[in-house]
Amino acid sequence: MKIAAFNVKNLGMKKVNNDNILKNLIKIVSRYSLVVMQEVQDPTGNAMKKFLTELNKYGKNKYHPFEMLSSEPIGRNSRKEQFVFFYRHDEINVTDYYQYEEENEDVLAREPFIVMFDCPNTVVKNLVLIPVHIDPDDAENELEALDDVVEDARETLKTDNIMILGDFNADGRYLNDETREALSISSAPYYWLIDEDADTTTGANDHTYDRIVVYGDEMYDAVVANSAKPFNFQKAYKLKKKLAQSISDHYPVEVELEED
Repeated sequence: MKIAAFNVKNLGMKKVNNDNILKNLIKIVSRYSLVVMQEVQDPTGNAMKKFLTELNKYGKNKYHPFEMLSSEPIGRNSRKEQFVFFYRHDEINVTDYYQYEEENEDVLAREPFIVMFDCPNTVVKNLVLIPVHIDPDDAENELEALDDVVEDARETLKTDNIMILGDFNADGRYLNDETREALSISSAPYYWLIDEDADTTTGANDHTYDRIVVYGDEMYDAVVANSAKPFNFQKAYKLKKKLAQSISDHYPVEVELEED
């Protein structure tokens, strides 16, 4: 079962109404059984409803359709974002979800929308996804706070099968190697799956901003070896750089779970 996280840069009706962008987004999402998008800006929900309708008209999606689950708009300022999940409901079911809220401090600019899935065809059977879009200006503190988020999810949802995924902004000028390696989530029982040299951006830099991190040995053992990587859609679909960058400034990061 293939899972992905994709920061789609200001995803709203303007992009959904652009035929070239829409066509390629549909091709990208259709590679997966489960995708979580970040940086969605669709407070009415109309853009994502339209995207879902068009997505389910494409190829095998007609027979293996996606369903959608969205958070409320999240963020401190007027530029709020949503986390939006698309999942094939003949493979996966949502069993629980909640909006994480910090108890004492306001560290996370966009608190994760945590979702638990029933995955009967994989070795883990249930899976919790914690999507993140880390504020680049406070990356160290926000990433350190994710250990508390995981502990809350473990206690609330009664499982250790947890995956954190999304735009960590964990590279370049936002986070150096030494700082990253000192984070609570940088050592066991956490495992970082995306190679440190992987380029997850469509721009001129080669930074590894987007990450997938799993919690615990059982979750790590459920991952297909060497399956965690960015999907370079510009290269795969032979797109011009301008079109690729109009789709997003990020590539999706993906991983595959072992089937039962």
